[in-house]
Amino acid sequence: MKIAFIGQPNAGKSTIFNGLAGYKTVTANFPGQTVHYTVSKVKVGNETFEIVDLPGIYSLTAIDMAELESRKYILSGQADVVINVIDASTLSRSLELTLQLAELQVPMVICLNMIDEARRKGVEISQEKLSQIFGVPVIETVANKGIGLDKIFSSAKQAYYEKLIPKIQFFHKDIEEKIEEIEKIIPYEFLKNIPRRYIAIKLLEGDKELFEIIGKYPEILKKINDLREEIKTTHGRHADTVISSERHALAMNLFEDVAKVGEPLKSFREKVDDLLTNKYLGYPLLFLILFGIFFIVFEVGKIIEEPLTEIFNSLIKRLPEFVQENSLLFFIFKGLLEGFSGGLGVAIPYLIPFFIGLTILEDIGYLPRMAFLMDTVMHRIGLHGKSILPFVISYGCNVPGVMATRILESPRDRFITATLSVLIPCAARTTVIFGLIGAYIGGFAAAGLYLFNMFVIMILGAILTKFIPETAGLIMEIPPLRIPAIKNVFMKTWLRLKDFMVVAWPLLIISSIILSFLEYLKLDLILNKIFSPVVSWLLGLPEQTGITLLFGILRKELSMIMLFQAMHTTQLNTVMSNLQLIVYTIFTIFYIPCVGTMGALLKELGFKRMILITILTIALALILALTSRIALSIII
Repeated sequence: MKIAFIGQPNAGKSTIFNGLAGYKTVTANFPGQTVHYTVSKVKVGNETFEIVDLPGIYSLTAIDMAELESRKYILSGQADVVINVIDASTLSRSLELTLQLAELQVPMVICLNMIDEARRKGVEISQEKLSQIFGVPVIETVANKGIGLDKIFSSAKQAYYEKLIPKIQFFHKDIEEKIEEIEKIIPYEFLKNIPRRYIAIKLLEGDKELFEIIGKYPEILKKINDLREEIKTTHGRHADTVISSERHALAMNLFEDVAKVGEPLKSFREKVDDLLTNKYLGYPLLFLILFGIFFIVFEVGKIIEEPLTEIFNSLIKRLPEFVQENSLLFFIFKGLLEGFSGGLGVAIPYLIPFFIGLTILEDIGYLPRMAFLMDTVMHRIGLHGKSILPFVISYGCNVPGVMATRILESPRDRFITATLSVLIPCAARTTVIFGLIGAYIGGFAAAGLYLFNMFVIMILGAILTKFIPETAGLIMEIPPLRIPAIKNVFMKTWLRLKDFMVVAWPLLIISSIILSFLEYLKLDLILNKIFSPVVSWLLGLPEQTGITLLFGILRKELSMIMLFQAMHTTQLNTVMSNLQLIVYTIFTIFYIPCVGTMGALLKELGFKRMILITILTIALALILALTSRIALSIII
């Protein structure tokens, strides 16, 4: 039996799916994260169920990709039973989707999730009455606590074997007459496996996808447009608006029939929520929360990183004891160890605490509040508040920062946000900034470079949004604050970490071995000569720095480590001027994303956009480094 879970964003649909499937998908508060539905098989007793987690949607009107994918799946008839997951605390609004699902005439179960939140708000729902109205099973759940999940499969079996098709809730007479007229004129062969009433309503609403198909029948199309005009004349509004209003009125009437609203329980959470979204206090609290996570991530990461990198460094130093030094095998093992060191010793120590912090903020419900606060600021560079999340994540590592762009609904916003995210100083770039500028020039110079980076990102964002048309304003739901479940936090942290290990780490190890092979063949000297026109003539850097920039593609901090080797000293200020150190650092932090980030870009945006972003970063790094060289040479 195939069961499809469908519901509005933040109704807890994916949390239910995770609870049943063993956390094989990641939940999030933003719509559009699971545009490609997730499937899992669950065995209950002697029976095997295939459960499908569809994207969170507000309606079956295909406005965005999530709604289109969900609608296509349900209409395809693949699902034996549909579980409509409803946020019980927002029942009146949630029932509007239920009314649309009923028109598809598929066996259905209504799942009143977050029933505890509804009761806390003083809303008491009659489960029996709602079941009687729609003629389908109605169950109550609290997904994040696992309450009521055991009823899902038994209710789905009941709906399937007893063919419990939801009862249609009819509109006002004049609208129903128009629907009937369209039903009569729809050709028999036109989408014959889909309920004719559903087709008639969508045509009356002016659904673009169905209008393209019905366009093959000009006479029918004219009749439909005439009926739409009649509604506009009699109601003074477009037909789709009238039907939407009818559906809204039906949902409100149903709510009044099945629910009683009493006094809500006073909660400390509302007071906290008011503070977090306050137009004056919200921003300082946002800064403190982000600074706290940023501080913890780097402090914890540093504690873990130092002993791990020391272990790998000692292994590399002892390698000649086991393999003949300067042999091909020596360089291969050296590259392998450096690749493992890059993932285990540098990236993972920062990723683990960051993912834990991110998951806690996500499960609490703070991320939508962060997006709400930052929306005005982000609009200055043509983006929405949601884009702040990938930016914040990128300070830990650009790989999960790029991956986080999937929370953005618009492909345009995902591309721009990913482009800007790869320019943010990650932990590796921070190492370069403090290892070169902070150590040899001073802390204020390092801080100035951070501010310079932020300025460049804002300017570039504003430029990109001029070339790519702006999207509509931000409309999003802010879910209630919740206490996160510890099990969820650790499971989601592991899933995110596994994503990094599968995508980025293999690329890092392979690239490390390739670069070691180049060193063995003495191709590093040839590469220095090839890069010298850019490195020496254009940027005014020592010729030996060319190969170090190539190593920086593998890991940004590796360019600094290789710089010590290339210049044969750890006292770089004795062989390079302050101007050269600044130019080298600026070029390093802006040019080509590391291989791990390129892997994430490939996965999230595709090959062409990955190449485009790579070329853009090279051009930007050259322009900024050259401009800095000219400007600073005049000042200094």
